Amino acid sequence: MKFEDIKKVGVLGGGIMGGGIAQTYAVAGYQVAVCDINDDAITATKHAVFDGKWGIKRGVERGKIPFDDAVAAMGRVSFGTDHGVLADCDYIIEAIPEKLELKQQVLAALDKVVKPEAIFASNTSGFVIEEVARDVSEARKKLFIGMHFSNPVTTMRMCEIIYTPQSAQDTIDAGVKLGEAGGKAVSLVKDTPGTYGFLLNRIFGAAAREARAIAEQGIATKEDIDKAMITGRNWPSGFFGARGGIGKEW
Repeated sequence: MKFEDIKKVGVLGGGIMGGGIAQTYAVAGYQVAVCDINDDAITATKHAVFDGKWGIKRGVERGKIPFDDAVAAMGRVSFGTDHGVLADCDYIIEAIPEKLELKQQVLAALDKVVKPEAIFASNTSGFVIEEVARDVSEARKKLFIGMHFSNPVTTMRMCEIIYTPQSAQDTIDAGVKLGEAGGKAVSLVKDTPGTYGFLLNRIFGAAAREARAIAEQGIATKEDIDKAMITGRNWPSGFFGARGGIGKEW
């Protein structure tokens, strides 16, 4: 599958992250199908995409999306609770809960339903991608990468593309170009067994450990550490104060 062949994007798992991914690609002009576990989850995802704090309607209110473009984008998103809604997708982004065994099980089941040339990408926050892809077919492993977005997806530009030794170059290239098509700044990352977090989370984790050590040693207060990082690096928040994240929408 080459980038030029991608017409329909599937999102496996909704909520804040999956909804943000779906919204991003609907606004970018792609047909989008969202699959989630039940009707309540679908309702929550629809709210996130259409009416949420970072949703399409709010984008119109803030002058970010023209009204006609917003209406067209909303019309490009479909929802369902059966894997069959993803069967004809060209590129599927998994955004289900951060449980490795669950991801492995669901992706293995989906592998049997989706067309053989479709690319799979996991939005895991840091699991080794080769492990996430463990139970899909050998053919699908060539079409499997990581594609990690930052929350809220619709406003944060970061996108990490993580490639494994099995990932075909066309698959990597398609992931990079799709990330860019969604308005993202893409960083390439080599899948590394024995680690967790890729770039963003590994580097932030190291900084957070150092910040805690500084506070514990009495070198500076937590408030002054956060103040230094917020004012010196233009971070939206520091290590110790209230932070956003998945489900909090910043």
